[in-house]
Amino acid sequence: MTDWVAWHEAYDDPSSFLNVRLRHVQQRLSDAISQAPAGPVRLVSLCAGQGRDVIGVLPAHARRDDVHGVLVESDPHNAGAARRAAAQAGLGRVEVREADASVVAGFADALPADVLLLCGIFGNVSDEDIRFTTEAAPAMCRPGGTVIWTRHRRPPDLTPQIRAWFAASGFDELAFDATDTADRMMAVGANRLCRPAAAGLPDRPLFTFLR
Repeated sequence: MTDWVAWHEAYDDPSSFLNVRLRHVQQRLSDAISQAPAGPVRLVSLCAGQGRDVIGVLPAHARRDDVHGVLVESDPHNAGAARRAAAQAGLGRVEVREADASVVAGFADALPADVLLLCGIFGNVSDEDIRFTTEAAPAMCRPGGTVIWTRHRRPPDLTPQIRAWFAASGFDELAFDATDTADRMMAVGANRLCRPAAAGLPDRPLFTFLR
């Protein structure tokens, strides 16, 4: 099984794919918060890890006080690290929940989201679960809400299909950043819900991590 605490150490290496990916995610997140309608901004991050994307953006963002964030992470060590980092950054409106991010009931009270982060998920679950999650996304977002997602591009590259699934679910594509490092081909996508939110949250798990 993956040691998800040790896995995070690569974020500290500027040449690592995680560091490069993080910078792209942070830029897309900053843009999504800036472009959200005036007033409170609901942010939900699933499989949030140590929260480096959110906590790396909010402290210096002009709308930091508008953002009410819920970071969902099952690993207790990573959840604890995220909680401490948010507190140290003075992000009193960011809540870290130690819970299974695949179970929507655990964060349903934070929905619909203006910004939904699905980062570090699609490379660890089945194609069927990716499709189910993209189809469930309209029920988890407000109209005009933004989803930010990541996926490797190793052959066979599934990102064209993921982009098509988001389009079929009513999302316009805002950005697709295809970036290669020495050890990884990867992508960061950002999509905006362009139709009314779907009714009814899914009552089954969104995904199951593959071992």
